Amino acid sequence: MAQISILITDDHKLIREAWVSIINGDPRFCVVAECGNGEDAIELAKDLEPDVVIMDINLPGISGIETIPLIRKISPGSKILGISMYTQPTYARKMMKKGAMGYVTKNSGRQEMFTAIVEVHNGRKYICDEIKNIFWEQEEAETHEGFNSLSEREIEVIGFIKKGCSSKDIAEVLGLSVKTIEVHRYHILRKLNLKNTASLVRFIYQSELAFE
Repeated sequence: MAQISILITDDHKLIREAWVSIINGDPRFCVVAECGNGEDAIELAKDLEPDVVIMDINLPGISGIETIPLIRKISPGSKILGISMYTQPTYARKMMKKGAMGYVTKNSGRQEMFTAIVEVHNGRKYICDEIKNIFWEQEEAETHEGFNSLSEREIEVIGFIKKGCSSKDIAEVLGLSVKTIEVHRYHILRKLNLKNTASLVRFIYQSELAFE
């Protein structure tokens, strides 16, 4: 089985040398080059066409985020794995929106780095556990915040939806018009940041919040 060829781009020489040593210690991988800025990364990717480019965000001159689409243009077969000290999910989103296949933080261990390299090389997206955990914590916090903004009537409507009642059923029980119930449903979806009734139903049954 051919080794996965890797280009490492980071502006700290000591970090690059450490990664080269660690990655080359696994027979599945071969670091073919390393550099400290985006311009060099573009030239090396053009000449070497590595399977995977490990790309830091913070680089002198052109940033790692800006370098991604340029590398994809001149070496379309190269998969890009973003890496950074930043643990905010927004940075992972930015890199992947530009064309990176994966994102790991510098807190990730070697085994997670190896897993990320293999996954992106095989065309699968990969986000490290640290980012995923932070993302879900933020999502949970936003959901609870949205729940706290619901009115008593909206919570009551959710309770009926949980029982499988239609808007017409709810309107008859509460003595309101169907249009009023639909407005309540719209506000519920907006406050909980949900797209449709199906996602609301999933939320109700998966949530630990009480809807009675």
